[in-house]
Amino acid sequence: MLMAQGKSELQQKKKELQKEIIYTNKLLDETAENKKASISQLLQLSKKISAREELIQTMNQEIVLINKSIDSNQVVLDSLTNTMKLLKDEYAKILQSAYKNRSAYDQLMFVFSSEDFNQAFKRLKYLQQFTRYRKNQVLKIEFTQGEINEKITQLEAIRLSKKNLLASIQNEYQKLGSEKNQKQNVVNQLQGKEKELKAQLAEKKKASQKLEKAIERIIEEEIRKAKEAAKKAGKDSKGYPLTPEAKELSNSFTANQGKLPWPVVEGLITEKFGEHPHPALPGVKVQNNGIDISTTKGSVIRSIFEGEVTAVIIIPGGGKGVMIRHGEYLSVYTYFQELFVKKGDKVSTKQDLGIVVTDDDNKTNLHLEIWKNTTKLNPELWIYRK
Repeated sequence: MLMAQGKSELQQKKKELQKEIIYTNKLLDETAENKKASISQLLQLSKKISAREELIQTMNQEIVLINKSIDSNQVVLDSLTNTMKLLKDEYAKILQSAYKNRSAYDQLMFVFSSEDFNQAFKRLKYLQQFTRYRKNQVLKIEFTQGEINEKITQLEAIRLSKKNLLASIQNEYQKLGSEKNQKQNVVNQLQGKEKELKAQLAEKKKASQKLEKAIERIIEEEIRKAKEAAKKAGKDSKGYPLTPEAKELSNSFTANQGKLPWPVVEGLITEKFGEHPHPALPGVKVQNNGIDISTTKGSVIRSIFEGEVTAVIIIPGGGKGVMIRHGEYLSVYTYFQELFVKKGDKVSTKQDLGIVVTDDDNKTNLHLEIWKNTTKLNPELWIYRK
């Protein structure tokens, strides 16, 4: 049962990874329309390679389970074969005994030669039991043979599935090799444009710092106003004063860590939170205050939780951003081509906020940040893990 459950889980994981690879191919097709190597293309290729490697690992784990299933089924088959041999040996002895007393006359004489009625009755019962026993042995042999045939069929099916899976693994390795070569070609092209990449990185860093300062200013202003309101009400509090409703919303947000919906229906996390190496420039580090999710053109960005739009931010050269407050938490979404909400709007979980921008490189990326007052949090730990 546990083995069957493990196999089912692996097959489900395999389907999800295959779906992710298909979706990444869709994104790569859009990015490839630009005909130029780009960081977005490189990140998507890296994500695809990672998914392919995980898929191969999952398939190898499935092979391990199949081998265990083959071994356990073989043990059962060997046991049934031994049982069949014992049954046949025993039946052969019965037949030999029956052959010696094969005629009805011999059986009749066996009964009539009894010394008294009781002995004759017992001998008659013995002959009847012997006949039933012989018939039962035949039924046991037939039943055991049926089990053996069924087990052989199962083993053949399992071995065939293993053969097909091994062929699929080999095919995945070939695709992986091709994708790694493709990635290396993109890296080589990008490293030939080091000056341009560093300029893009500096521009992105500047935009990120502007966004961070804008968020901090808005938070500071909100805290100042909230403290003034609390003071007027005769309350003195540290941090961000919360109304009972805001506190309940904040607690609900906390309780949903790891279960929040994605800000897009379909997407891939192509750049993670925090500091990490630049994908194409050796020795260069990049800092991300949130996560970047690659999605398809025209995708709609949606709210990850209910709350209130506290700000709409204009990002120079990057479209617009939206900040939503959820008690003491904030979710920040960029980059919008078109907005469906405005400051002061109440939004519900999964409510559409606007359409994401597709840039000149055919890159369609959503940037998501989560803050707890002035502390930046890793959004990947808050949204549902696919």
